[in-house]
Amino acid sequence: MERQIYDVSQVNAYIKRKLDSDALLGEICIRGELSNYKVYPSGHHYFTMKDGQGALKCVMFRGAASALRFRPEDGMKVIAVGRITVYERDGAYQLYCNELVPEGTGDLYAAFEQLKKKLSEEGLFAAEHKKPLPRFPHRIAIITSSAGAALHDMLRILGKRYPLSKVVLLPVRVQGAEAPAEICGAIRYANRWNVADVIITGRGGGSIEDLWAFNDERVAREIYQSEIPVISAVGHEPDVTISDYVADLRAATPSNAAELVTPDAQELLLQLRQMQGRMEAAMKKQTQLCRQHLDALAKTRVLQNPLNYLQDRRIALDHAQQMLALGAQRAVEKKKQQFGKLAAGLDAMSPLKVLGRGYVMAKDEKGELVTSVHQVKDGDRLIVRMQDGALKTRIEGKEQQS
Repeated sequence: MERQIYDVSQVNAYIKRKLDSDALLGEICIRGELSNYKVYPSGHHYFTMKDGQGALKCVMFRGAASALRFRPEDGMKVIAVGRITVYERDGAYQLYCNELVPEGTGDLYAAFEQLKKKLSEEGLFAAEHKKPLPRFPHRIAIITSSAGAALHDMLRILGKRYPLSKVVLLPVRVQGAEAPAEICGAIRYANRWNVADVIITGRGGGSIEDLWAFNDERVAREIYQSEIPVISAVGHEPDVTISDYVADLRAATPSNAAELVTPDAQELLLQLRQMQGRMEAAMKKQTQLCRQHLDALAKTRVLQNPLNYLQDRRIALDHAQQMLALGAQRAVEKKKQQFGKLAAGLDAMSPLKVLGRGYVMAKDEKGELVTSVHQVKDGDRLIVRMQDGALKTRIEGKEQQS
């Protein structure tokens, strides 16, 4: 019996189909220790998961890796979620990782992601709800533990950068079951009594359990409802909490919050000195221009002898008077010419002129002008107007021209 021969790629494709059709391998959670963890320039993460008996190559592509909330390191025990399949080119199977969480925080991580999705869908993270920070805050409220190192770091930086602002401490517990309620109460108190222009709330670094008060839904909603801008400053830079998403500004650390909330007094002083220098230079230039203008005015003929000004005005007045008189004379002559033309035209149209040429004008006893033989009948009396008088006549007959 002749055996069938397969290409390497055919075998790899066959194994890949088998693995892809396995439901267990399609969505599997694996516990192990990270080894040889590398992040490539492409943004993809390559690493190995191992235990005492074996090892498994893994890859997390850039899209999934961007959602990581911690910094993976060699030796760290984690739980990875993904699918196992074959990379056909090399004929090697590996885990394509979609999620990676430190071992022991799986439940908290799931709760974090669920709350994050819920609040995001409600719009609590939307950029249009973020309030701007005051540029020069007069009062800064700090809501944190009074015994924490984070408070001392913030007070030190605030005192150095901007000593003009007043710091109001609202001490609360920042971990434990009572912490969320105390943080919410402090935020409400700050808003009710308007104790500050801006609020910083947070704490120093710690485990995810230590920071969990700032992942509480009550704290998130209280920050969102605050009319005073809120800066969230929780843990170290890799630590991200729900408070960071809902706050008006997220600070990488409490110390960073103190830097973000205040201007640097030394920089302000430098800017003021620069502005002072520019103002002095501008005033000096303006004074110089005014002096030059004054010197130019002092050399004018008017200021050297005020009578020259009056003489110039007198000459201008005489010239204006002559121009007015000439203009009036021309206007009168023009009106005379117009009057003569109108009088000649009116005289030419005068009825007396017509009568002077031998024509007569007949009117009836009512004074109405007779222009047709049909207006009169035999026996009617007419007044015939001539150049030198009028005749009273009676109609004895009439002839009509054809």
